[in-house]
Amino acid sequence: MMRRIIGAALLPLAAACAPRLSPLAGVPVPVSRMPEATLPAGHHRIVFDWQLQDQEISGKGEGVARIASPDSARLDFFLGGGFGGGGAALLIGDTVQVPGPSLVRKLVPPPALLWAALGRVALPNLADTVLRIDGSTLRVDIGNPVAWRLTFRDDTLTRVERVDGGRVREWVERSDATHLQYHDVGSRRSLRLTITRMDEVPEFDASTWHLDR
Repeated sequence: MMRRIIGAALLPLAAACAPRLSPLAGVPVPVSRMPEATLPAGHHRIVFDWQLQDQEISGKGEGVARIASPDSARLDFFLGGGFGGGGAALLIGDTVQVPGPSLVRKLVPPPALLWAALGRVALPNLADTVLRIDGSTLRVDIGNPVAWRLTFRDDTLTRVERVDGGRVREWVERSDATHLQYHDVGSRRSLRLTITRMDEVPEFDASTWHLDR
């Protein structure tokens, strides 16, 4: 209980300490240069390890993601350490369902950032998109004021930041093909995923997309 009280008291301070969005560097390029960040065609099964840390709880375990192009994904999480249990999340378009326990809710970022972790850009329609390229790095600011910043390296999505009031509030980073991280600055919540296997598979059974089964 004391940990929760202290954590709640520190939330405003953490939000105020959110890093300011750095100026957009590089040479301007047309919007048409923005890469298409979509899911791979077909159906894929991804096995991963996860580790969660925040002010209230921490844990680790394994998970499985089942992904169907263009816009459907199911993630199942299993607790490590012999504790059993776990839960699942269903992401269809811009809607996410997480009917499980509170731990699973902490494991699932908001839809746009969850899609970013899977390599897909799925953001609200906003005007004023600005692109700048710096060597092999392309950065994209979306919104006025900026609400999102995307970073691509060699046309591969590597980072998505949610911005509010000129500060980065949440971000997802894909440091390479197997290591992903989500961070919520305000709650100081961090989720790390390490992909251990990815397979192309036949079409999933329809029951995959129903969490009550």
